[in-house]
Amino acid sequence: MITRLCPTAFSLKKIQMKSISYTVVFEPFTERHFIKSFAKKYKGAWNLTLKIITKEFEQIDLLFLKNTAETIVDSKEIKLCKTEFKIAGTKVSRHGSGNRCIVAIHKKTNKICVLLVYHKNDLGGSHETANWKNLVKENYPEYSKII
Repeated sequence: MITRLCPTAFSLKKIQMKSISYTVVFEPFTERHFIKSFAKKYKGAWNLTLKIITKEFEQIDLLFLKNTAETIVDSKEIKLCKTEFKIAGTKVSRHGSGNRCIVAIHKKTNKICVLLVYHKNDLGGSHETANWKNLVKENYPEYSKII
């Protein structure tokens, strides 16, 4: 349970916020492709970054409150989202880093499947959204119908 202070007209009021705890799974495709290049490029900093990303995804509802996660598709059972992250120890912001994750939130099982972890230049071309959607369709047939 997380306590936040929210301003009201005359005072600060504590509001209890509940966040669902999710199980986080990094899919083999993203581990083989993009995560491998992050690990090679950032060495020790990547291990910490991966732990931070995992912890954030375990409480992904909070990322939506901070506008760090963006819903792409919201179907009955699955929500596809795009998030931004920074490499631990760098001074570049999440947004400025160009680092992104595409995740599938499985609502009934409270599971997060991390489909892609990439830098926006990894996808080539100027059509980032179209490129990651094509990657998801090609490598994750179970999500192709909702994109």
